[in-house]
Amino acid sequence: MVAPVPFTPEPFAQASDALRRFCSSGATPHISLEEIPAPGRLAPWAFALNGDVDASAVPHTPSCEDEVATGRVVLLYDPSEPEAWNGQFRMVTYIRAELEHELGQEALLGPVAWSWLTDALETYDCDVSEVGGTTTRALSESFGTLAARPATIDLEMRASWTPVVKQPKELEAHVHAWAHLLSTVAGVPPLPEGVSAFPGRLR
Repeated sequence: MVAPVPFTPEPFAQASDALRRFCSSGATPHISLEEIPAPGRLAPWAFALNGDVDASAVPHTPSCEDEVATGRVVLLYDPSEPEAWNGQFRMVTYIRAELEHELGQEALLGPVAWSWLTDALETYDCDVSEVGGTTTRALSESFGTLAARPATIDLEMRASWTPVVKQPKELEAHVHAWAHLLSTVAGVPPLPEGVSAFPGRLR
């Protein structure tokens, strides 16, 4: 477990301010953003945001649904530059969205979903290194007294990357890219040029 530290380094303070500015900027009105407690065991300093995509932003979404995708992004800071990071900062994200059943069976879902991340980073001119992660399809089936519930398939994405920045404030672009990714996973139109999409929608 990482030991608590008594002060906040200036690079991390500037980076946190950049993420807070994005959170309050209104740049993504279809995403409800809020600062949440950051995990304390991944790095000496961390800052986290949670985002939920409003269902009203996605066509053909049942009116009973409030959100169609949710995610969180965590900014980690360690001035010792861990070898696995190859830098002082690290971005970590988790995103989940329910899929249409037919889309959930698509063989190329994993590679295409991963391309949404790389395309989002390119869209916002984010220079990155050490990018890695996984995409997972999770099938949920109900039985017994819950048997009437239809089966659902969720897309889950876990990813992390090292932002290559000259100034901590440049990290705001990486959060823009993350919000863009969250919107794409949710199926919010329009998709930017060059981003792949399946027919139908994610929900």
